[in-house]
Amino acid sequence: MKRTADGAAAPDTAGTVVHRVARPEDGEAIAGIDTSFTTDSVFEVTVTGGGFRVVETRVEHPVHKVFPADDGGEDDQGGPGPDRTVVALDGDEVCGFVTVSFAPWNRRLTVRDIAVAPAWRGRGVGRTLLRHAVDFAKECGAVHVWLEVSNVNAPAVHAYLRAGFVLCGLDTTLYEGTESAGEVALFMSRRVD
Repeated sequence: MKRTADGAAAPDTAGTVVHRVARPEDGEAIAGIDTSFTTDSVFEVTVTGGGFRVVETRVEHPVHKVFPADDGGEDDQGGPGPDRTVVALDGDEVCGFVTVSFAPWNRRLTVRDIAVAPAWRGRGVGRTLLRHAVDFAKECGAVHVWLEVSNVNAPAVHAYLRAGFVLCGLDTTLYEGTESAGEVALFMSRRVD
């Protein structure tokens, strides 16, 4: 986020979209963003003798994923360091957001949640939100930005790859006992320049 001469946050614009730090009154609009997606490929994870193999695979029938309502679990809470949510606005409409938190002990900024409304996907909103996350990482002194994404969310994986993220790990059991059972958590990171 750009700053004015007195250090106050100043929104920046990309086309008609303005970005700013979220306010309490943005909560309902953030929660109302449609985060579902449809994809014709997934990242298939195979356990091998010495590890794992991750390969993008076309699926016979497109996968339509609707994320379950946030349960507000402990893992969704920020760490001991600072956190921030930035919203993307088209006029008064919230068309996307990113929520991040910083962990001082390993200087990691975690992307806790990011979403772009369907009408705004593919228009640079997500890329700009990730840029805000990286800018905040720099402010905090983070050495890398980290996130978790489901192996069935190929559109998001591709977006993260384009933004400089790389696969750094996975968890085959993270979603057990949830509506997403059977999916694999992919962990991605990128160094902060």
